[in-house]
Amino acid sequence: MLEHYDILETLQMLEQEHLDIRTVTMGISLVDCACEDTRRFCDNIYDKITGSAQDLVPKTEEIEKKYGIPIINKRVAVTPISIAAAACKNPDFPMIARTLDRAAAALGINFIGGFSALVHKGFTDSDRRLIDAIPESLAQTQNVCSSVNVATTRAGINMDAIALMGQIVKQAAALTAERDSIGCAKLVVFANAPEDNPFMAGAFHGVGEPERVINVGVSGPGVVRSAIRRAGDCNITEIAEIIKKTAFKITRMGQLVAHEASEALGVPYGIVDLSLAPTPAVGDSVAHILEEMGLERCGTHGTTACLAILNDAVKKGGSFASSHVGGLSGAFIPVSEDAGMIDAARCGALQLDKLEAMTAVCSVGLDMIAIPGRTSAETISAIIADEISIGVINNKTTAARLIPVVGKEEGDEVVYDGLLGSAPIIGVHEYSPARFIHRGGRAPAPLTALRN
Repeated sequence: MLEHYDILETLQMLEQEHLDIRTVTMGISLVDCACEDTRRFCDNIYDKITGSAQDLVPKTEEIEKKYGIPIINKRVAVTPISIAAAACKNPDFPMIARTLDRAAAALGINFIGGFSALVHKGFTDSDRRLIDAIPESLAQTQNVCSSVNVATTRAGINMDAIALMGQIVKQAAALTAERDSIGCAKLVVFANAPEDNPFMAGAFHGVGEPERVINVGVSGPGVVRSAIRRAGDCNITEIAEIIKKTAFKITRMGQLVAHEASEALGVPYGIVDLSLAPTPAVGDSVAHILEEMGLERCGTHGTTACLAILNDAVKKGGSFASSHVGGLSGAFIPVSEDAGMIDAARCGALQLDKLEAMTAVCSVGLDMIAIPGRTSAETISAIIADEISIGVINNKTTAARLIPVVGKEEGDEVVYDGLLGSAPIIGVHEYSPARFIHRGGRAPAPLTALRN
């Protein structure tokens, strides 16, 4: 039975603790849009996207008003464009990206994801052309997001792709240098990329997904922090239980929104991604949760342990609350998008090496990390390789979203709008990994891949 306390608790979460639905993302298949002519293909995908998602924004806004639940982003994810456009002769990928951007603007959505390629075992001609076009495409668009999957636990690591992505990141930074290299903020490199992820920049609509689907991503770091603070002086077992119960409540709300959106749009409900997604707003930080657990500052010794406890408890509580959990599901640590992470990086408590260690026990990976603009392509590739290796060996999703900000050095800061926040420039090691990166080839799959 619903008690008055439960209602008041939910209201407090919404009004004071930054509880929200981070995104309702519609996945749309573009497989049936294939055409030899690029212009015709562009017309096909524009019509398909705008026709399929025409009610996404108005219907989600109705749900917001009905339940008083903020839904921060409305997004679309499409079939990886390297697959959808493979039938085109001499495809113009920047033109395709501009078409996606036009569709996003027509719908009034925040982002569209799927300007993507899956190259964990090698490149098709379409994959290579799309990747080469990523810098220009991101420079010419506002709301298009791009991702490249370079490794899986079953296939190993495509080191040629990693070497290439270091160059692509540098080019994307250079082409958007006047905007503090923001192009890189819309580009992510993955290992074990999930096909149902509602979060950007890595969302795409996998080939195993239905024609259309609704995936929901929740938030709520502020709620978890407040729950721990109210508990006072308790042991780690009790803290884990508190996080678990709180994650259950947050995910339940996500489940409600997912079902409501599914019914309103006439689109199947896919998954709830129960990730704790922070924002730059005060009181909405994963880093502050870790500090509430007992750390003087996020990044100090013990940070990885606290994050492991948090991530595990979130998964346990959230998975009990929803019959279909997917996407990334855990705790995010995007430096520029988390007020506590920003402060920790600013004072030197949080460095790149510590962030890498933290990614071994949480969702995603090195996310929204601003580094000096002079960082070499080989060093960027090596940072990506380190992160990707963590994902492959541990059979989990990891990713790298690195921003070499042109003209900025360690100690400087970069400021973006909205959810992208701001970030101190974090230093990288000066010693070169170039010889390793230029070897190329494919790193074999780990022994754990032999499951059959």
